Amino acid sequence: MELLNQLKRLWRALRGTPNSWPAIDLSLPGGRHLHLVGSIHMGTRDMAPLPAKLVKKLRQADALVVEADISGNETPFSNLPKCPPLVERLSAGQLSALEKRVSELGMPLIHFDNQPLWQIAMVLQATQAQRLGLRPDYGIDYQLLQAAREMSLPVQELEGAKHQLELLCDLPDGGMALLDDTLTHWHTNARLLQVMIGWWLEQPPTSVGASLPRTFSQPLYDVLMVKRNEAWRDALLALPPGRYVVAVGALHLYGEGNLPQILKQKNGQYRYWPVKEEFHRYYYPDAFASDLQIVAQSCRNCQDLMHKIILFFSPLSGVC
Repeated sequence: MELLNQLKRLWRALRGTPNSWPAIDLSLPGGRHLHLVGSIHMGTRDMAPLPAKLVKKLRQADALVVEADISGNETPFSNLPKCPPLVERLSAGQLSALEKRVSELGMPLIHFDNQPLWQIAMVLQATQAQRLGLRPDYGIDYQLLQAAREMSLPVQELEGAKHQLELLCDLPDGGMALLDDTLTHWHTNARLLQVMIGWWLEQPPTSVGASLPRTFSQPLYDVLMVKRNEAWRDALLALPPGRYVVAVGALHLYGEGNLPQILKQKNGQYRYWPVKEEFHRYYYPDAFASDLQIVAQSCRNCQDLMHKIILFFSPLSGVC
């Protein structure tokens, strides 16, 4: 399988596709150039090592920008307060659905009894990813962080784990909607994970408007996707001149309210060239003739890394 994927990457390179991974190159006013990478926070063995051309882009960059730096020794869930028992927080139907799912995963329900509902949701999703063969030490941002450390390349955070934890803790009803959506869209989320693995191993999407299944409700999508994209837009527009590799959850680059789209709405002066010419014509017909052409591993402590991955893995990563 690994040899087959390498041959596919070679074929895409020979036929002239700029990137063999999900990515968009942007040029912002003020001499800021971004290579936006659609990351998956947990990956398969075939997703390592990183593509050589991506490593080259990283080596040429002034900094790596990530959602949160997970390469340290912090444990994000260590000081969370205990919650009332699940029987006091969930309806009979919700409790039954949760019990069925954790039983299928071979996990005792009592383990979750005093955890926040948002934490339960993300533990379930991370466990689902593990069952599909994904591991945190093969995640794209983890590999990028490791490579950046080896290159002594500066790392900047778009928000950091502390902010992500605060965002989750502020969800209404302790994250009830997130748990409901996780249980309701369980199989859809599994299919979506497989689609995004295919973006890295087979063929990246050719349009930021790619049609993708929705795995959580609109209010939750607005909070965990759109509003965060807006905050990241402001952070990216505030960067000093330079070249940056920016790794965000893959779904932040595609679908409704995606980061490139929001950047366009904020500042129409930028130009970008994705993989397909017709997509550039669709999004930027007035700019198509422009002469601005920016061609669109082992984990030391896998359990500790998994705790950090869980913190921003699912909707915070744009994966579910």
